Amino acid sequence: MTVGGPDFIGLQVRDLERAANFYESRLGLKRAPGAPPHAVVFATTPAFAVREPLPGVDLDAVTPHPGSGVVLWLGADDPQALHDKLAADGVSITVAPFDGPFGRTFTFTDPDGYAITIHGRA
Repeated sequence: MTVGGPDFIGLQVRDLERAANFYESRLGLKRAPGAPPHAVVFATTPAFAVREPLPGVDLDAVTPHPGSGVVLWLGADDPQALHDKLAADGVSITVAPFDGPFGRTFTFTDPDGYAITIHGRA
């Protein structure tokens, strides 16, 4: 019995449409057809989604922010250009761009407080 690695990544968010619009308009992700109720799934591999919180989850009670302790990295063709666009749009950049083992890399915070790291594709 083996596991092949991540197959689906989902973030629980406070406002589904606000989060979906953020990832569409800021990162250029496209919605996949046939999403389950209470979620927006993007056409990525592995699948990436934003969804309403599960019953009993209070995102405002999570400290210091949702996703603490989890590192989510997304690959981009031009991380520096994406950084410049996000910064110009007022998105909080928590780690300035630097050149690392995975190419140009930076971290921003999404509207729900998740830290998302963007890196170049090697």
